[in-house]
Amino acid sequence: MDSNNLKHRTTTDSSSDPTTTASATTEGGDVNRAKRQRRMASAKRGLRSLSIAVLVPVLLALSNIYFFVGGPGRGPSRPNWIPPHWALHMTCLASVSLLGLSAWIVWAEGGFHRDPSAVGLYLGLLGLGLAWDPIMFRFGLNWVGLAVAAAVGGGLWRWSKVARRVNPMAGDLVMPCLGWAGFLAFVNLRMIITGVR
Repeated sequence: MDSNNLKHRTTTDSSSDPTTTASATTEGGDVNRAKRQRRMASAKRGLRSLSIAVLVPVLLALSNIYFFVGGPGRGPSRPNWIPPHWALHMTCLASVSLLGLSAWIVWAEGGFHRDPSAVGLYLGLLGLGLAWDPIMFRFGLNWVGLAVAAAVGGGLWRWSKVARRVNPMAGDLVMPCLGWAGFLAFVNLRMIITGVR
């Protein structure tokens, strides 16, 4: 029978030696504690960088809204196809938040190091997106606003391609912003056609 030919390996029983057990437990506890502390520090850095990546564009948009509120298209003479300013501003805040989150994901995955031109593209998009509101509703420059909205749409399309190469979710986050840019271009076009200033 084959079971009679089995050989058993003998090892020293480490559980009988109290010093070995205590030192293994201490080393394992120290290793686990060190790993936990490294993970916690990494999570804190990630949360801090995420909050900066989202809050800076939101604060810029809020200051843009605060300083450039008013202008044409306000009050009872506003056409009904132009959304109220509060809706435009809230959607603008949501758009820059999504763009900031997308940029953070690209940054966290190392996309800015692989493609340094992505930084300029992101900053250009942020600047153009913030410039549209005062151009349209403060200064009443409809043709310039249409050009800015078209540039934002093209830039967002390019950003979605750049972000999708790094992380598909980062590219998908930009799609609502792209829809928003299309809507802004529609509002611009309607304002030009109807002559609303």
